[in-house]
Amino acid sequence: MSTSVAPLEMVDTDRYPLTDPNGPAWRETVGRTRAGLADVGCSVLADFIRPELHDVLRAECAALEPHAYTKIEKVNAYNTAIGEPLPEDHPGRTIMERGNAFVARDHIPASSIIARLYTSPLFQKFVADCFGLPELHELADPLSGLTLNVIAPGRAHPWHFDTNSYTVSMLTQAAEAGGTFEYCPGIRSAADENFPAVRAVIREDGTHPVQRLGLRPGDLQLFQGRFALHRVSTVKGEVARHSAIFAYSERPGVIGSAERTRQLFGRVLPTHLAGRTDRGDELLD
Repeated sequence: MSTSVAPLEMVDTDRYPLTDPNGPAWRETVGRTRAGLADVGCSVLADFIRPELHDVLRAECAALEPHAYTKIEKVNAYNTAIGEPLPEDHPGRTIMERGNAFVARDHIPASSIIARLYTSPLFQKFVADCFGLPELHELADPLSGLTLNVIAPGRAHPWHFDTNSYTVSMLTQAAEAGGTFEYCPGIRSAADENFPAVRAVIREDGTHPVQRLGLRPGDLQLFQGRFALHRVSTVKGEVARHSAIFAYSERPGVIGSAERTRQLFGRVLPTHLAGRTDRGDELLD
């Protein structure tokens, strides 16, 4: 299913003035969003997609579910190869079950709401401004730049970090129960993996705080996912949880690693095998 809605007409521009990047309403919205990011590492813009288009948004993304690559896998929080030698107390030694599935970008029609939004220069400018950046770039990765995350009932997306520093996502279909987004903002930095805190969260010993977030379809979520450990809890009921992931980077040319790409999509392309990740830090994932 597709829609003729233009790239910014799907946005509630009365609340989120993307068409006036120099106006006071833009500055007020950006300021409020930056404050949330600074305070808890996350900001949610409720009903970013106009409510009358929520059904279209849901239907377009639900139609993509058959393209999701589904493989229940054992993973660690860093999505590195299982079996690599690690110190005894390293959090990467904790193995979890990853039950979510991803629809790759090359299966998402350019006419869909999420694809039009992802490629919109005004949307990119708005997101960059919210993160306090001069600009953001779409990932050069042909599979992971824009994806749909599908979590079926009984499955979860376990603790992990994002490849990209600035995570932008939108719930398009909520679970009947469960499927809660949980995260630990700023638990690591580019200079410090902070393994003790990460280990405490993964082992659920209660010594490190975990934030929990309620999301609704059409809400836009801005999140500092490279430095925040996060997960989606087990989905319950009969309905899968769907969320669109809009992946951007401060620098052009970012491509996922071959190992992680194979985990997420069941395939790699020549560009992944070339090893051109260009992430700008030395963190494990």
